[in-house]
Amino acid sequence: MSSNTPRLTALDALHRSLGATMTDFAGWDMPLRYGSERDEHLAVRTKAGLFDLSHMGEITVTGPQAAELLAFALVGNIATVGVGRARYTMICQQDGGILDDLIVYRLAEHEFMVVANASNAQVVLDALTGRATGFDAVVRDDRDAYALIAVQGPESPGILKSLTDADLDGLKYYAGLPGTVAGVPALIARTGYTGEDGFELFVAPADAEKVWQALTDAGTPVGLIPCGLSCRDTLRLEAGMPLYGHELTTSLTPFDAGLGRVVKFEKEGDFVGRAALQEAAERAEQNPPRVLVGLIAEGRRVPRAGYPVVAGGQVVGEITSGAPSPTLGKPIAMAYVDAAHAAPGTAGVGVDIRGTHEPYEVVALPFYKRRK
Repeated sequence: MSSNTPRLTALDALHRSLGATMTDFAGWDMPLRYGSERDEHLAVRTKAGLFDLSHMGEITVTGPQAAELLAFALVGNIATVGVGRARYTMICQQDGGILDDLIVYRLAEHEFMVVANASNAQVVLDALTGRATGFDAVVRDDRDAYALIAVQGPESPGILKSLTDADLDGLKYYAGLPGTVAGVPALIARTGYTGEDGFELFVAPADAEKVWQALTDAGTPVGLIPCGLSCRDTLRLEAGMPLYGHELTTSLTPFDAGLGRVVKFEKEGDFVGRAALQEAAERAEQNPPRVLVGLIAEGRRVPRAGYPVVAGGQVVGEITSGAPSPTLGKPIAMAYVDAAHAAPGTAGVGVDIRGTHEPYEVVALPFYKRRK
């Protein structure tokens, strides 16, 4: 296969049979939407949505020193993750720049699964492989070993309970447990990227269609519909969740991104980027970097990534993500802005949209929080 031919997920034929609008995303042919983006978004907020996330990059790390390797390669303290639990963390360059944000699952004492963003899966695989030198651990590319299906929304626990004997009530947020779904083996996780409760099911590609169909059959009576990447983006934006390439890049450290909490200096031993990140942490304390804030439009014009944020005729920041919010009924955006203009309610902040300074309200993130 030539490198510019998009990869297909195990559910490709099914998406096409459902009339999905497909798009090339990080080298994969993925469903953008099946019908109305707004309807898909609101289904996840009020009922349930079904997503194919098989483009995510699964990398398995095994061996007696798997935990030590990950402690060295990543900024988090992976040794303290219990078996069956998951942790949000990052992999950084030597200079502290963010290569990717990751979820790491501890499947067994000496077995971890690292889930990378689709656009960075090869970069993360190469970095982990390079950093494994000298550790008694094996890094394995498992991208072809899994299909990943997510069911998200308030109805998702009830839908999944009807198809599994796994203890979903005992499955905490940021945890994963092996079980069966619709009679096939699955790793059932509960991490989510929509701001709603929900589950991610890692299954063999050959089983993906059966699981998708079973979830559809179980969920349709309570309002579940298939959902594409477009509403996944507006859902995560409302929930204030960062997206690599927008809120996170190699030119930012976790401290620049307001996510310094993921860096664990107290862990034993060196880790890649430690010295640079310590400097970044000190710099952030003395001279606060730009702050990631929410912006809500007063008008109808939608801000896009890269648009300048302005105040008093000066550029004070830059939009990282923007979209119409189906939940709020107004355009919203995330932006890095100077600390002096970051407080919620700061007056006089606008966005330069093609030469016109449109007024925006500065708010704290997230825009949306589900009721527990």
